Amino acid sequence: MIEHTFSVLPGIGEKLEQRIWQQSILSWNDFLAQPFVEGIAPARKHLYDLRLQEFQGALHAGDAPYFSRNVKRREHWRLFERFRGDVVCLDIETNGFHPAQGGYVTVIGLYDGFESITLVRGENLTVSALNQCLFGYKLLITFYGAGFDVPFMLAALPGVSFEMPHFDLCFAARRLGIDGGLKRIEQQFGLSRDTAVEGMNGYDAVLLWQRMQAGDPEARSLLLTYNREDTVNLLPLAELLYERLRASTGLSEYYSGAAYGCP
Repeated sequence: MIEHTFSVLPGIGEKLEQRIWQQSILSWNDFLAQPFVEGIAPARKHLYDLRLQEFQGALHAGDAPYFSRNVKRREHWRLFERFRGDVVCLDIETNGFHPAQGGYVTVIGLYDGFESITLVRGENLTVSALNQCLFGYKLLITFYGAGFDVPFMLAALPGVSFEMPHFDLCFAARRLGIDGGLKRIEQQFGLSRDTAVEGMNGYDAVLLWQRMQAGDPEARSLLLTYNREDTVNLLPLAELLYERLRASTGLSEYYSGAAYGCP
């Protein structure tokens, strides 16, 4: 999807992007091959050509931080298909307080579609360990991570680095008119959880942490299972929401009349 996106360019919104698609200019290569594009002045077209060539170079090099810096956050979802093999899903648990009031991260779960990693406070959760776990991934996937998880970690774990683009499923769902928290949306899409933690919420995770600190081994197992379920379900949900977001752009309709297949 990203190589068919023109809203990455300054001054181009979704409506102008669609007008470009209407001219059978459906990719960056199509745009670069056209000497003129209706609705875009020649001088601006030249600047756009230079910018798209930069984007192509960064995409070919797999330079994810470049896109994090140069693509509006609300459009980071468009990178999902290109970076699908290098995504990391993340979810955190906390002790229930804001960092300014003594809040801290208790558990961080990461999942890339193959392996789950859990970092636990007092065991293996350090800034260096987290940065090492994040290294090499090109797209971060969370649910409301832009509003909570990432700001919380930046405040509570100084030195943690998030340079990759961020596909926040909460805002993606809202953009599609899908309301509710993660558990409710999972149910709408038929995604299930481990029965041991089904029905639990963030407050339960705080209580489990307190029990774990008191030496309850069952609480530790449940807390880690709860966090893992929050994490692993993000990937199939991302795939479902991505497909709906892509369909909502109308790009496939323009491809149906083109000489080449739909992306």
